Amino acid sequence: MNTTQVLLHPLQSEWDADLRGGDPLTFPGYDPPAEESVVTGRTVAGYALIQGRFDVLGGSMGAAHGERVVRAYRRATEERLPVVVVAASGGARMHEGMVSLIQLPRTAAAAAAHSAAGLLQIAILRSPTTGGVYASYASLADVKAGEPGATIGFAGPRVVELTTGEAVGPTSHTAESAYAAGLLDALVPRDDQAAWVESVLAPTRLGSATTPLRTGASQTAGTAWEQVQLARSGPSADEWARAVCGGWTELRSNDPAMTAALSTFEGRRVVTIAMRRTSRPGPAGYRLAQRAIALATKLGAPLLTFVDTPGADPSPKAENEGVAREIARTLAQIMSTPVPTVSVVTGEGGSGGALAIAATDRLLMLEHAVFSVIAPEGAAAILDRTPDTAPQRADDLKLTAADLLALGVVDEVLQENEAAVTRAIARALDEIEPGRDRHRRFDAATGRWLR
Repeated sequence: MNTTQVLLHPLQSEWDADLRGGDPLTFPGYDPPAEESVVTGRTVAGYALIQGRFDVLGGSMGAAHGERVVRAYRRATEERLPVVVVAASGGARMHEGMVSLIQLPRTAAAAAAHSAAGLLQIAILRSPTTGGVYASYASLADVKAGEPGATIGFAGPRVVELTTGEAVGPTSHTAESAYAAGLLDALVPRDDQAAWVESVLAPTRLGSATTPLRTGASQTAGTAWEQVQLARSGPSADEWARAVCGGWTELRSNDPAMTAALSTFEGRRVVTIAMRRTSRPGPAGYRLAQRAIALATKLGAPLLTFVDTPGADPSPKAENEGVAREIARTLAQIMSTPVPTVSVVTGEGGSGGALAIAATDRLLMLEHAVFSVIAPEGAAAILDRTPDTAPQRADDLKLTAADLLALGVVDEVLQENEAAVTRAIARALDEIEPGRDRHRRFDAATGRWLR
């Protein structure tokens, strides 16, 4: 290995350093490099590293590059190691033609097999990360960061402009634009990348939120409609999630209504999904939830969800992008995951858009939270054709935490403070039977009303 190559972490052992490629096309002027465009091995930090070398033929992937990557994933799978990819590549090596291109499915399959073994993958995309490397193993990581200012894209900007005639502006082909689109989870400068990887691999509890939660615990509500108002006025679900969970490594999408993260709870790794009340989740938000559920399933980590939304986005744009389909897929996924699942309704649970992440083994509600098949205003609009009857419809819908506990839909009503929520989640994680409890509760609540 070239001693000038600065690796993310030093290697304990380098893998396949002697593996070289050939010249399958006898390409004019091509001399297979003495050193390859990727370095693989086990680091002193205890993970498998796959790091691209842009100084070798632009980091391009030929047969030897692909084979090193495939072998690295296979060895990491055998040794039960997480994989960290540090990508810097111009793409497939044109000098090796289709022998280069077929490395895309080979490396993607190796990455998928490693993932199927329940092992974590992290990627850092440096400049440039384009072409075949970006369109194969570099994009398959569970958590991805980009280096600020990096060029990132399937085709490089110059290729796009010369082949299509379309100019690439500043809002495309950058780490920042990929982050804004939800394709990257973080932007991490070069000097911070090693520490960021370590924080993802071995998260530590970061403590409570930096600002106190604005709870409504001291408030009272005499009617269901007053409960609705309280539910809509307290801290949002993502504030609650960050107050009781630490080690927060965000999983991003471009939907501001839904957040997800690899995190920690009381010393154990969990995956967290939380809602922001400021907007309604759309298709991208539910796809983020599906990604988080899949990651929890893969890692065997408990899933914690925090619910607060008036409902899913009903706009024409969301409809045309399949919001109902994404809710259905999220419900199917959360009901079938084998990991322990706990949900806390912190504010308003609005119809199927909320239930999509609340169909869990334990369903907990804060004392001033509400959950309903439809908002009182919606019920009034449908049944009475006027919003004036919303207060009465709130009572009719039996949407308060006490009502839902009596119906057998929820398991426990909690005081609105961090200590009570933390204790309830910890107790639930210790007691639940993954999968069985969520079916048992919903089946029982259904069976009570069958004739």
